[in-house]
Amino acid sequence: MAKRLGIGVIGCGNISAAYFRLASLFRGIEMRACADINMEAAKARAKEFKLRAETVDDLLSAKDIDIVVNLTIPAVHYEVSKRVLDAGKHVYSEKPFVLSVKEGLDLKKRAGKNGLRIGSAPDTFLGGAHQLVRNLIDTGKVGKITSGTCYVMSHGMEHWHPNPDFFFQPGAGPVLDIGPYYVTNLIQLMGPVKQVAAVATTPAEERTILSKPRRGEKIPVNTPTTIHAILQFESGAVVTLNTSWDVWSHGHAPMELYGEAGTVFVPDPNFFGGTVSYTKGESAVKALPKWDHPFAVANEKHPHGMMANYRTAGLADMALAILEGRPHRCSMELALHAVDVMTGILKSGETGKFVAMQTTCERPAALGVKEAKGLLAKK
Repeated sequence: MAKRLGIGVIGCGNISAAYFRLASLFRGIEMRACADINMEAAKARAKEFKLRAETVDDLLSAKDIDIVVNLTIPAVHYEVSKRVLDAGKHVYSEKPFVLSVKEGLDLKKRAGKNGLRIGSAPDTFLGGAHQLVRNLIDTGKVGKITSGTCYVMSHGMEHWHPNPDFFFQPGAGPVLDIGPYYVTNLIQLMGPVKQVAAVATTPAEERTILSKPRRGEKIPVNTPTTIHAILQFESGAVVTLNTSWDVWSHGHAPMELYGEAGTVFVPDPNFFGGTVSYTKGESAVKALPKWDHPFAVANEKHPHGMMANYRTAGLADMALAILEGRPHRCSMELALHAVDVMTGILKSGETGKFVAMQTTCERPAALGVKEAKGLLAKK
């Protein structure tokens, strides 16, 4: 298949560089243009990656753009995605997809009316490590999953991010900012969630920026930064999810899932790779050998060493799904259910009551070795 869909990006901030840099790894997509409310930012990215810099209006009307990637801040994800759909183009959004189920259902209606697709990050669950866990579960190696724990805890972004303000406003916080990686991975591994409960606190009402160029500046905190939640899945499994930006250090594994026949230790869902370990019954914990999955291969240098980074895999899968007439894995239904879970957690934290999910979804198709190789461009 030689055909490629033209990709335009709205939002030229930090995350856009990864999309532009990694898009060439994949079949079915070609980055062609970028836009931003700050035209200078768009021009800078366009020059860096040899693209066209456009106004938002011009990008939405461009005939060679088939899918628009929405990399704006979460607070405007809905409005921007709505404009994209109303312009007759498919949209792929950064996480969180929207900030309410109501917004998501409206976008679903608009997309359905025009025969368009919606996709959303995160796509890290397509990584080799998480698909290996999926294979363990699907083949019954650890038995039916009955419970689990997840920990995503640090001391926030004000220590390194140049403009960390939005992380501490409604629409962000650890549940909506980092939670999508964990919640989405849980759904693809175990299926949809039935109900949630949570306790939420805000230990510090303001933060001090420790990064340049705004070092020393105080910023307000208007969303909970420590949230402990319980997720009950439709399968009957119960998972504890602890998220916090008020923790300096801890010794918890990112994710552990407990099955009737054994335990699986899942690496950080924020990344594509990592070591998967498991036990069978009372046997000792052992690390599984890495399998021949292309999205497990370390391909980029990071401060902690070489890591696997295949961001845009979800976008490429969506583009090829459009061309091939099949469902895509980073689907609107999956993203909306994850938003339902996360906003339900925040609502429970406010009310002190269990919150039932308004949505459900199918588990996305597994991405095995053959399927993953099929997403990659031939060298």
